[in-house]
Parts: sequence; structure tokens; C-alpha cells
Amino acid sequence: MSNYNEVSARNTINAPKGIGPYSQAVAFSHYNNISAQLPIDPKTGEIVTGDVKEQAKQCFENIKAIVENIGHVMDDIIRITVFVKNISDIDAVDGVFTTFFSSYVPTRTTMAVAALPMNALVQIEALMSHGEGTIPNAPQAGDLIKVARNTDNAPKSFLSTQSVAFSHYNNISAQLPIDPKSGKIVAGGVKEQANQCLNNIKAILESIDHVMNDIVRITIFVKNISDIEGAKNVYTTFFPSYVPALTAIAVTALPLDALVQIEAVVSHGDGTPPQAPEDARNIVIKANNTGNAPKGPYSQTVAFSHYNHISAQLPLDPKTGEMVNGCVKEQVGQCLHNIKAIVESVGHVMRDVVKVNIFLKNIEDIYAVDEVYTAFFPGGVPARRTIGVLALPRDALVQIDAVVSNVEGTPSQA
Repeated sequence: MSNYNEVSARNTINAPKGIGPYSQAVAFSHYNNISAQLPIDPKTGEIVTGDVKEQAKQCFENIKAIVENIGHVMDDIIRITVFVKNISDIDAVDGVFTTFFSSYVPTRTTMAVAALPMNALVQIEALMSHGEGTIPNAPQAGDLIKVARNTDNAPKSFLSTQSVAFSHYNNISAQLPIDPKSGKIVAGGVKEQANQCLNNIKAILESIDHVMNDIVRITIFVKNISDIEGAKNVYTTFFPSYVPALTAIAVTALPLDALVQIEAVVSHGDGTPPQAPEDARNIVIKANNTGNAPKGPYSQTVAFSHYNHISAQLPLDPKTGEMVNGCVKEQVGQCLHNIKAIVESVGHVMRDVVKVNIFLKNIEDIYAVDEVYTAFFPGGVPARRTIGVLALPRDALVQIDAVVSNVEGTPSQA
């Protein structure tokens, strides 16, 4: 495989060693996935003392150390995701955030979750551009230009850019159900709010000459677990035929007390300069499903260019469609077996996984998760995020999604 892109995992002593079997940063092609950073002092291995401001500062310092260790700067970050234990702490975290991004601001997603590892008040992760790429012994694409854009047809924030493109992907800031004309949350329940979120995403896409069918992954965050189906029902109206990979979770709170927030990752067929549009236009989106994993009203995996996006997997037996019996270990094993089946159905293996997101009903189960997880990732290579949630669909104890490298890429249309 030396002639192809290679998964490149790296760690530095200037940031905390992961509290589980995962890498600080995993690069593939033109993106670098940074594991979610806790406010751990790398010298002591302990959570820093102080309030949420001190903890947020440590999270960002850890991210900065990882970014600089691989020859990049903070302005190379495309997306920031902030998890807080208390939604009232968002303003304090924002104050710290602005000291690390004084001019350019990346796309962003913010929410409050039920629990974080080590009882932290905040956890922050980053997705970074990787201009030199990871293809060995081959010419690189050069200093690809990051393209950040906003439109008046969707809500604006000085804390985030609506859309940031790099290479063949566009990352959209998580959209709240805000009417861009009034700047306020729309009236109604979760269906009305989900519709507004998706209309905001649609407006952003149209402003950059894209359509909803260019989306490869959607993540839906709801305040109440009972609202997931309502939000999904609205989601399907925006994708009447092809449906992107999907993750849906219940969090404890969202900004502006919204009932729902939706995040999107978008294919970007023409790439970003200095790539000429005619060199890569119309790269094909490849959605795939297999009978060896549970099926739902979404694609199990969606590939575009050099990445494959795996929908969140519940611990469902694909033969029966029912939850597996047993404790969290059995459920984690089933989730990862489902991911493995999907990965293998598209000609890949688990070592091609670059990022894993784990959602736990009980954060204390993280150690039991790791016992099973290491059997699937013995080298601890993927970057990782772990959060505690109030509830999961079908009362599951765990849900897992993944991003997989796609060595061969996807073809261009003739």
C-alpha cells in the first residue's frame, strides 16, 4: 500500500496521552483528526484546577500543542466542537475561544452533554486541514487554500464561519433553528425547528453552489430523546432518494434553549485552489449498504474522495433487528462488529478507521468499553471522542460511529 495514502497517527509529550487506546492526531489525505481534548495538564496527567475558563484554556493549549507538533497552526483548524457539562458555561468558554482564534474562526458545534470523562467541565475537539497530504513518494496538491464563507440567508455568528472548505470537503457549522431574518428561534416544536435547521443548511449550500444531495453526513442533536424520530422524519423530506450517513443523539442542552441542532459534512467536488476545478470536478458520492449490518432510513456508509462516513451503530443484531442481550461489553462488541461488517463490505479493514465517536449512557462504562475496543483497534490508532448522553435510541447503553480512510478514493464522472 506504499503507493497509496497512508493513515498517519502521531502523538506528542506536549499534550496529554489519551486516557484510552487512541492517538492524539490521525491524518489521512488532506485532513487531520484531533482526538477530543480534556483539560488535562500533560505534565501531571490530571485535570487542571480552577473553573471552566481554566479548563477550556487547557483544552485549547493541548490542541495547539498537537497542531504545532505536526507542523501546523491553529488557523489550519476547519472545525471546533465544544462539549460542556453545563450550558451556562458556554459564554465563559467562548471568551477563551476568542483568544485562540482572533481573526479567522472555524466552523463550530456546541452543546451540553450529560457527562464527560474524568468529570471534566469541558472537552474540545478539532478537525484540521492537512495541506501536504499523506501520499508517500508522490507529488502533493501543494498549499491548498482554505475557503471560509458566509451568507446573509443563514444565521451568522462572530464565533464561527458558516462554511469552511478544504480540498474535497466542506464543513458546515451546526445550525440552530434560527430565522436568519429575525435572529430568533422559530416558533413550534421539534419538527418546525428541525425544518429551520435544514433550511439554514440548504441556504448555506446554495450560497456556495452546492445542493443537499452533496451532503455525506448529517448529525442531529436533540434535547429530548423522544424528539429523535420527529427530527428524522423532517430530515427525510430533504433527502427523498439518496440519504447521507446519519448520527442522532440526545444531549442535555443546546444554545438558545433550542430543541434541535443539525450539523453537516458536505462533498466538495471541485476541491479548493490551487486545484483546477476541471481536475477533480464531479467526484462521485458512493453510498453503500450491507445485509451484514442493521439497516435504517439512511445510508450505512457514504464515501467521497478519500473518506468513508459510517452511520452511528446501535448494538443491534442485523439478523433479528433486536438489541443484543448482555451488559455494555456485549453492546460495544455488537456496535463494533456492525462497523466492521460495513467497513469490510466496502473493501476496507478496521485499521483504515481514522476517527471513532463513542456515545455512552453511563460515562463510567468507558473502562469496560476500552476492554472490548482494544480487540478491534489493538494499535490504538484512530482518533477518538467519548461523551456521556442522557439517553440513546432504543434505550441502548452505547452508540458508535466512525470515519474511515478511503485509500482508492472515489471516481470522477466521465
